[in-house]
Amino acid sequence: MEQLLLLVAWMVAGGSPGPATLAIAGTAMQRGRAAGLAVSAGIVTGSAIWGVAAAAGMSALMVTHVWLFTAMRYAGAAFLIYLAYKALRAAWRNADVPDPTSLGATSLTRLWGKGALIHLTNPKAILGWGGFFAVAVPADASSLLIWETFAMLIAGSCVVFFGYGFLFSSPGVTRAYRRARRWFETVFGVLFGTAGLTLFFAKGSTP
Repeated sequence: MEQLLLLVAWMVAGGSPGPATLAIAGTAMQRGRAAGLAVSAGIVTGSAIWGVAAAAGMSALMVTHVWLFTAMRYAGAAFLIYLAYKALRAAWRNADVPDPTSLGATSLTRLWGKGALIHLTNPKAILGWGGFFAVAVPADASSLLIWETFAMLIAGSCVVFFGYGFLFSSPGVTRAYRRARRWFETVFGVLFGTAGLTLFFAKGSTP
């Protein structure tokens, strides 16, 4: 029961509005299912990397090195502000909505990289993994329990993030996006910008 509650809490936290879910939703609506799932895969990859780091005990080491944690925070803020700029620029350009069938392997790889960068430069990701491991795994836990916990949590992340990719690329949602593209992109730009500035001006270098 405790493991189930932990998984539910993890999925609720992962599915709450934030840079990752915004990126998946925006990409899926704008460029289609394959693009949305590519971003989802990148985000899951970034999450898995931080999960492995937490399982290996590196998350605590990173947090204790103030300069490294601060550098990651600034990098994440800069990337979110860049995404805000791109969304706002797209909102007020007279550009056509990209054709999802025109996506090639290179485009999908870039979208995967976008998703991975969002999570790899997000300090909350490493803190989330470290926090959940601290709660779920005793100090004297076996390696098997540690990696079982990692597998459970990353599976939950897959359900949430790929679920967003499928949901926001559904025909009804994409039609709504095409009818009000400028408003959607403006909202995404404002939200990305707010997240970036909040991260940039966050008090303190460590949590």
